[in-house]
Amino acid sequence: MSRIAYFGPAGTFTEQAARLLAAADELTPVETIHAALAVVRKGEADGAVVPVENSVEGPVSATLDGLAEEDPLVAVAEALLPVHFSVLTRGEEGPIRTVASHPHALAQVRLWLERHLPEARPVVASSTAAAAVAVQAGEYDAAVTAQVAVEHYPLHVLATGVADVPDAQTRFLLLRAPGELPEPTGADRTSIVAAAPNRTGSLAELLSELAMRGINLTRIDARPIKGNFGIYRFFIDFEGHVAEPRIGDALAALRRRCHVRFLGSHPRADDVPATIAPGAANDDFVNAADWVAAVRKGELA
Repeated sequence: MSRIAYFGPAGTFTEQAARLLAAADELTPVETIHAALAVVRKGEADGAVVPVENSVEGPVSATLDGLAEEDPLVAVAEALLPVHFSVLTRGEEGPIRTVASHPHALAQVRLWLERHLPEARPVVASSTAAAAVAVQAGEYDAAVTAQVAVEHYPLHVLATGVADVPDAQTRFLLLRAPGELPEPTGADRTSIVAAAPNRTGSLAELLSELAMRGINLTRIDARPIKGNFGIYRFFIDFEGHVAEPRIGDALAALRRRCHVRFLGSHPRADDVPATIAPGAANDDFVNAADWVAAVRKGELA
């Protein structure tokens, strides 16, 4: 049985994602995203489950920075979870004056809190589960948590299914040390981080390598490089798998232009197949390469 670390404590959305991605493995909560990545790098865990982006609040910067720095890790699977919260209390009568949760969670239930708990002051906690622990300890009156939290903490459910945006989702990654990759399925996602030169048009040049090969982007984010104000890394997700000729050709072209770190190729959680532009199918790349090889051998004019 493998040991899989996840951004905890127990009772978070990340635990729910870990149950989906590594149900047969031993799941171990750790306090921070950095700690989850660190135990894999040290060989103390076989993998880590962490959030990478939310459809309302955007990218999870701690995950992006953690993947760009230190020893490489690669994503081998992903999960998409609908983000619906529970509001937990100790069940005591009296006014609710403080509501604690992770900043992303508070942002996603702001309108609900204004409507149902207008006197409550939002308080930032390190995670949704940490907020539940604080309520249990009597530090705050209520916590906005993942629905799974009630399995771990003996609290009263004041409300559940809470979300300002009903179709909000968070994407989670299962990360491992570099090794054998999942096989391509035709509905895959490849992720990289590229440190583009700080000059006019450098990002456009990188994106053009994908566009010229008919590769569709699914996400792009920019993060500053620590200690180099004004210099950015670009986190890019796109359709396809590194095993495909068209994706391999694009990665080689990007690597010629700048430093690129490969972050993984794995099946998409939504099973959406890659969009293939005319002339950009894998067979087109193979046939073109075969033609060039034939020309070099003098077999074709």
